[in-house]
Amino acid sequence: MSTETVSPDDPVAYFLQNLEYQGRSERTRAAYERVLRRFKRFLGDSGKVLAEAGEHECMAWVHSLRTDLAQSTVATYATYLHRFYTYMARVGAFEANPMALVVEGMDETIDKNPHRRDISVSAMRAFVADIHHPLDRAVVVALLKTGIRVGELCNLDLRDLTVADDELAARFPLGGGALRDRENALHVRSDVSKGAVVNGEERSASNKRKRATVVPVDEELRSILRRWLAIRPDAVSPAEPLFLNTGRKWGERLTPAMVGRIVRDHARENGWYRTGGGASENVTPHYFRHFFTTHLRDRTGDRGIVKYLRGDVASDVIDTYTHDWGGRVRERYISNIYQLL
Repeated sequence: MSTETVSPDDPVAYFLQNLEYQGRSERTRAAYERVLRRFKRFLGDSGKVLAEAGEHECMAWVHSLRTDLAQSTVATYATYLHRFYTYMARVGAFEANPMALVVEGMDETIDKNPHRRDISVSAMRAFVADIHHPLDRAVVVALLKTGIRVGELCNLDLRDLTVADDELAARFPLGGGALRDRENALHVRSDVSKGAVVNGEERSASNKRKRATVVPVDEELRSILRRWLAIRPDAVSPAEPLFLNTGRKWGERLTPAMVGRIVRDHARENGWYRTGGGASENVTPHYFRHFFTTHLRDRTGDRGIVKYLRGDVASDVIDTYTHDWGGRVRERYISNIYQLL
């Protein structure tokens, strides 16, 4: 976290530092910065600065966004700018909030439950087939076949995985703890939060589930993970993360931003991602959680198992399926999980 206070003379940096002090994530701050810098460039074309913008300039900017952005994205951008001006006016850096009336008059709304792409298993299978790097394929397939969140995937350590493979078991510190006597499984913990030190490493992402979950690993995912582990670099961290960077930050734990870039790059190549596109258009790591939920629920007809695997909070569901993990959960999962290769 920054220790030197930024001057209001740099309004964007001043606002971003306030978000940092509020505990907003790096990803959130980056999103605000992109929007605010974009509006600043828009104003620059007319020779104005942020403190001089009026309602007319704000309305013109919002109108310009509608030409290439989804409705929900326009609403999000407008909300970011509105919050920026609200704060700057409240602290006395700006005289007023020119976005107040603009937001009131907008037709766009932020869609909390957007209609997403309807991608079939066969289409997703073709998508995965075009991913050749062992890390990229392992990340994508793990997200698709487990439904875990991107932060939860990044927080996985080798000890959170078991596979029935004597060679891998001899080479890597797999399993233990919650996975003792459970072959071919992932343990998604609930006690990992951003900034916490877990297995000797400070974490940069949180696991959002309320209860820990053991997720089965089928033969297909096991094969893909085996291929990844065959080329996995030595880890920088003593925690021995499962997924490591193979690029500029060689051997470091993958972060949600890195996973987002992996998914975005492959989705863009497949025509499933457009810069500025909304949740209804773009395929992201979170889309894979939606895909998992939809297709496994349809195949099993069992919402309880899907809720358990997703780590949803209903304690009665969690307790029931935790006690029957080796029976109903694993059997229903293995017999119904879609194949991607």
